[in-house]
Amino acid sequence: MESSQVAIIGSGLIGCSWAMVFAAGGFKVKLYDIAQQQLTSALENIRKQMKEAEKSGFLKGALSAEQQLALISVCTDLKAAVEGATFIQECTPENLELKKKIFGQLDLIVDDSVILSSSTSCLLPSKLFTGLKHVKQCIVSHPVNPPYFVPLVEIVPHPETDPSTTERTYALMKKIGQSPVKLNREIEGFVLNRLQYAVISEAWRLVGEGVISPTDLDLVMSDGLGMRYAFIGPLETMHLNAEGVSNYCERYAEGMRLVLNTFGPVPEFSGETVQKVNQALSEKIPVVPKVLDARRKWRDECLTGLAKLKTQMKSD
Repeated sequence: MESSQVAIIGSGLIGCSWAMVFAAGGFKVKLYDIAQQQLTSALENIRKQMKEAEKSGFLKGALSAEQQLALISVCTDLKAAVEGATFIQECTPENLELKKKIFGQLDLIVDDSVILSSSTSCLLPSKLFTGLKHVKQCIVSHPVNPPYFVPLVEIVPHPETDPSTTERTYALMKKIGQSPVKLNREIEGFVLNRLQYAVISEAWRLVGEGVISPTDLDLVMSDGLGMRYAFIGPLETMHLNAEGVSNYCERYAEGMRLVLNTFGPVPEFSGETVQKVNQALSEKIPVVPKVLDARRKWRDECLTGLAKLKTQMKSD
């Protein structure tokens, strides 16, 4: 990017995490929200997370926590927040009308070089950006929650997005240490959530039909498939589990089709199965803010450790 300044619109969990990611990459960050108190709280949370990461040796980037914090400033004026930025990452709540309002406002104040990017996890670019005069500069950069600990970013273009916008966004994500992937066209759920929902759907059916308990179901993933998928994807798994993908299909296609044909309809995610799953998970992790926050912190520490291990393994 020709400038080292970005703007983050929205200072919630995703906005704060994006601010940390960009600051770790050495970028000046302006964090925007409508309420000063929200921004004050966001800065406190960012400081706390950075200091904890630095203390545990998990701080991203070459700069110290203080140096990174010095790169982040806050602003309650949208025009001032985006001034001088060549990349704007929107992180407001997942509400179509709210996001369209924000992008409508941005469309009136940005120039022809800035990239307008959304963190949306499910809203199609054609619903977000159609009609904007800067539509060629618009794109979705969908992170995985939380982006500071999980590097994947799905880059999804609007049908009218200029190819240079996609390439610049991809290059920027690589520069700040994320793992971008480019979708050739928009699709409901993008790719990550389509895969995630497929797993959740079958998990829900297996528990609902009494095949396995909720806790054992999660164990199948965490101590089984998840360990493998932390390093290689399903297609490379096929490749390595036989003498290449063609050989895998020759061996297992019939069995896969047999199993897949037994899958039931899309679950309603309601009724007895909700109660069964909720009870099992609540016994393991009580639905109490303090307990949930502690478990989330543990999750993030695990993700950080895994990310560090993967980085070390790639460099060996």
